[in-house]
Amino acid sequence: MSERTVLISGAGVGGPTLAYWLARNGFRVTVVERAREPRSSGNPVDVKGPAVGIAQRMGILPQLRQAATGNTGLTFVDANGRRTGRLDMRAVHRPGEIELPRADLSAILFQAGREHAEYVFDDSIASLAQDERGVEVTFERGTARRFDLVIGADGLHSVTRRLTFGTGLVHHMGLYVATMPLGGEPGPGQGIRDIVMHNVPGKAVAVCPVPGGEGAFFLYRAPAEPGFDPRETGRHKRMLARAFAGVSWRAPELLERVRAAEDLYFDAVSRVALPRWWQGRVALLGDAASCASLFGDGSTLAMAGAYTLAGELAAGPDDPPSAFRRYESRHRRLADSRQRGVGLAAGLLVPSTRRGILMRNLAIRVWPAVSAAARLRGALPGSRVPAATGTSTRGQNGGPANDRS
Repeated sequence: MSERTVLISGAGVGGPTLAYWLARNGFRVTVVERAREPRSSGNPVDVKGPAVGIAQRMGILPQLRQAATGNTGLTFVDANGRRTGRLDMRAVHRPGEIELPRADLSAILFQAGREHAEYVFDDSIASLAQDERGVEVTFERGTARRFDLVIGADGLHSVTRRLTFGTGLVHHMGLYVATMPLGGEPGPGQGIRDIVMHNVPGKAVAVCPVPGGEGAFFLYRAPAEPGFDPRETGRHKRMLARAFAGVSWRAPELLERVRAAEDLYFDAVSRVALPRWWQGRVALLGDAASCASLFGDGSTLAMAGAYTLAGELAAGPDDPPSAFRRYESRHRRLADSRQRGVGLAAGLLVPSTRRGILMRNLAIRVWPAVSAAARLRGALPGSRVPAATGTSTRGQNGGPANDRS
């Protein structure tokens, strides 16, 4: 097989995972990322289900465990900080699953494969023109280049998706989310490291223990903001200040920190709806193809999708459309089940009424028993997904070709 060139747009989670496995299978990979450097903020995310086995094969499980948040539960408090309910996360996480800051996961994946792929930061795709043999790509800053394949792993606001499939494919789910590192040291608690959350109708504010300190989390219900731009940080700060004005507990203190923050992550919670994830020699991966849920599943999906896509391309390098078709057929079943969990997550984290908050607090008192029973029935998302540790037919250089795990 002659060395085939692949451009991956996005150096978050799916992009570096795909770069690692494609390079293992003899592809020459370039990753372009709009940011000047890997992002240092974002929601805590999970590595679970199939992603645990993938991380093990990449040799990065020790680093992931070292970066784990160690969070044991989600405690809900009233305006005075008194506990009104608690969800024990150990009841919903399987042994071996890892929660860690998204930025740490991205950095670990980047380090795992950076020597085997070309990374270009502070640039982005400007145009795509494909033919039967490849894709001509122009960049906002760099020189135009030609690649055999282009993969968009560039998230909810994917440039690759817009250039290939057009606009109008992203649907606002009625929520906005923000996170911000706070630094400092997590509070003591006799081995208990809980996320602490305060709710008012339609709004949630929380403080989350993370390695080396704490992080702030905001989630609120609101209609789509006209002309919303995920890069307008000043506007995001004003939106948060307006949404959480009058909210008590630690909200005033955290809003003051937001005003001075240099590293605020803010975005709409949205759903991407595409009839197909590929066109010709261009395909989409992760949130660019199908956004997931509020429970951190997006990173697991991105890693699993990248592994599947790399395996199919390695198995059929001379027929990319067929490889893309097999990848989508296999991975869409997993992704679609996660999309259906957004409503459940929103109902748990940000009830829209005071009665909803009260009912949520009452319901979580029996949550561990309910979740255990649901898992036995195979009803929880991902409960029927095997870890990627089974027998496989390897691609070139030990990669994942035709691995059906």
